[in-house]
Amino acid sequence: MTSARAARLIEHGKPLSVEPVELTTPSDDEVLVELRFAGLNPVDRYAAEGRVASDGPLPRTLGEEATGLLDGEPVLVTGEGLGARRDGVFASAAVVPRAAIYPLPQGVALDAAAGLGVVGLTTWRVVELAEVRADDRVLVLGASGGVGQSVVSYAASKGARVWGQTGSRHKAEAITDAGAKEAVVTDAAGLLDAVRELAPTVVIDPLGGEFTSSALLALEPRGRHVLFGTSAGAEAKVQLQQLYRRQIQLRTYAGLTATREERREGLTHAIDEFAAGRLRVTVGRRVPLRSVNEAFAALRDREVVGKVIIEVG
Repeated sequence: MTSARAARLIEHGKPLSVEPVELTTPSDDEVLVELRFAGLNPVDRYAAEGRVASDGPLPRTLGEEATGLLDGEPVLVTGEGLGARRDGVFASAAVVPRAAIYPLPQGVALDAAAGLGVVGLTTWRVVELAEVRADDRVLVLGASGGVGQSVVSYAASKGARVWGQTGSRHKAEAITDAGAKEAVVTDAAGLLDAVRELAPTVVIDPLGGEFTSSALLALEPRGRHVLFGTSAGAEAKVQLQQLYRRQIQLRTYAGLTATREERREGLTHAIDEFAAGRLRVTVGRRVPLRSVNEAFAALRDREVVGKVIIEVG
């Protein structure tokens, strides 16, 4: 048996315990991976609180995405129930399904690449779903978040004019650094006036709530609105006449319903775009494994611009 240090969920709602674990011998459809960096996501916090995967085994190692080495070659490890139905990747090493392995090009930054399983896949999916073109004017809501930063970079790489919204003035510079022409600091009530000059043809929306209501009104006729989250509210008031008379297209994406084949297709494209520098993952903070609970607090309090990465190996 091989041992590793891992961040373990012992009881829902309690801090994780970083402790040694014994790893089982891989079966025919599993491999042992030496891990280097893991991406921290809101779903990991929800799992720790018991809000998702509450029927998963306890104790277990959390974490659904990481980078590391398999037989000396760089790989991304993600999906296949990691951190939910089975031990995850907040560990120095892990036994994982072969289906969770995605080869990475030599020379890519393994810390940033650790965010590709969620941020990279989501970014590629929503920007492609929006059919962003060079002549588009794109408004990215929540643009200082992990996905928001990457969406800004990827949409800008297509030649589109991109604006990013944030509610915090101190996060504005990071949005323009990611590739936005302008960072708009506003709440939902002020959004319509704040983006009137842009007249967006595309809105990328992880916020929901009243942000969605305002953004739909801000869109140009025949504009495309892609909704993939509701962190600002699960309900919105929509003016239906405005929606259909201007032929607004409302599209949605949910990673939880993606099939294995859809995930593999999307991740393959996301890795290619990342390696080419067109899709960026902003590492906002790197935290050692022993400080994993501090990383959870930073995620909860929205302290970080971009992605929180845990140094696991």
